[in-house]
Amino acid sequence: MARSLVIKVTAGADAPERCNQAFTVAAAALASGVPVSLWLTGEASWFALPGRAKEFSLPHAAPLPDLLDAILAAGRVTLCTQCAARRNITVDDLIDGVRIAGAPAFVEEAVREGAQALVY
Repeated sequence: MARSLVIKVTAGADAPERCNQAFTVAAAALASGVPVSLWLTGEASWFALPGRAKEFSLPHAAPLPDLLDAILAAGRVTLCTQCAARRNITVDDLIDGVRIAGAPAFVEEAVREGAQALVY
């Protein structure tokens, strides 16, 4: 069975380096042929909305919109159900390709044979 990465990013503009590391690792893994599932939780939840990634800036880092586009094109992006609800985000608000799912789906992906879970 092929190895895969399940990456949960909990940080957004509140911790920009940690946030960018998660997106960078996800995009690099996909470019290397590794299947990736990126979970947006906490302050990273906002990046499930159109235009929000464009507001993010970190010197000497790849632009977040480019990383997100790459991940959406080749991987899976999921917004945490509870995080969405706390922010009044609905499925109608999301960027195309982002889904909403909860802890059971995260656990299912994270414990799948060959999966490696990372949390940023």
